[in-house]
Amino acid sequence: MDPIKNPFSPGAGSPPPELVGREGILEQARILLGRIKERRPEKSILLTGLRGVGKTVLLNEIERMAAKAGYRTVPSEAHEDKSLAALLVPPLRKLLFELDRVAGAGDKAKRALAVLKGFMSGLKVKMGEIEVGLDIDPEKGAADSGDLESDLPNLFLAVAEAAEERRIPVALLIDELQYFNQKELSALIMAMHRMQQRQLPMLLLGAGLPILPGLVGESKSYAERLFSFPDIGALSQTDAIKALQDPTKAAGVDFDADALQEVFRLTQGYPYFLQEWGYQAWNRAAASPITFQVVRDATPTVIQRLDANFFRVRFDRLTPGEKRFLRAMAGLGAGAQRTGDIADALKVTVNALGPVRSKLIKKGMIYSPAHGDMAFTVPLFDQFMLRAIPNLDYPPVTRPPS
Repeated sequence: MDPIKNPFSPGAGSPPPELVGREGILEQARILLGRIKERRPEKSILLTGLRGVGKTVLLNEIERMAAKAGYRTVPSEAHEDKSLAALLVPPLRKLLFELDRVAGAGDKAKRALAVLKGFMSGLKVKMGEIEVGLDIDPEKGAADSGDLESDLPNLFLAVAEAAEERRIPVALLIDELQYFNQKELSALIMAMHRMQQRQLPMLLLGAGLPILPGLVGESKSYAERLFSFPDIGALSQTDAIKALQDPTKAAGVDFDADALQEVFRLTQGYPYFLQEWGYQAWNRAAASPITFQVVRDATPTVIQRLDANFFRVRFDRLTPGEKRFLRAMAGLGAGAQRTGDIADALKVTVNALGPVRSKLIKKGMIYSPAHGDMAFTVPLFDQFMLRAIPNLDYPPVTRPPS
């Protein structure tokens, strides 16, 4: 069939043709946006889930909802090599310039820009042209102490007061929150606590891996009263079939029932994989309907694409020791595995695994769903590891698995 008309869209954060099974989360976001806009307290939302479940897609959809509701949105994505302060300064600067251009009495946007300049100076945030663009004297004593936990709440306070003066609510959207260190998470939590205490029109919508609730709770014990942590999981069989069937039906193409069952079996309902299998099955089919055999014939191509892109980009960041840990873990079977069993497979003590395990958690490759257990953050990664390293006794391969 015509690949140009293919309705499926595999890709990081690419919106699917049908956003199914997430109605409850979107309704929760709608209520949050409405209540904060009316100056009513409500918990901000931090989405959690494995890779490929659609957290970024949901965050982007909520951003569209916020913009439609009159919010100014401040989107960003955390990563290992950038501090929270450096991440937030450019979009906050842009926001404040926009607020300063909005007609209305008062000069709180200009004051907030002065506070931002002091914040950058206190924390020694160097942003090149951005710093030059802030042609304003920093406000002394507001957010310039150099202590992030003290300065970030004061900066947010100045920004939120400027937004309040212009009667414009603000939504901060931060993806990959698990990459912030404990002090950065603590500062972010304290800043949002200040927003809730003052009932100011600024909220946080974030997303991260399943370790996020634990990290946030360790940073501040009161965090559970500030945030809700919806768990974004795989789609049910009914929703997965709908995600496949509805887009093709809209294009005048059907799936055979056994083909739909096979895609669900292969993908386990994870949205990213549904898009990959749907995309390749469409391209392989000569005409409607898409049959079981078409899905089976498309599967090697899907696996090759996933291995070379979705899985491989994570695999290549690992050290040989980390690869052996994950290969031993994969060899024990699907699902969570006991750390002791992984140590036995590698013929080492549990204590000897500690440093490698910690590094893998920090890299976002594994997490602990229960005490003593380890699970992959990437669905189906166990199957990839078995393909990438066929035998645990062999050194890790350096070429993409076929």
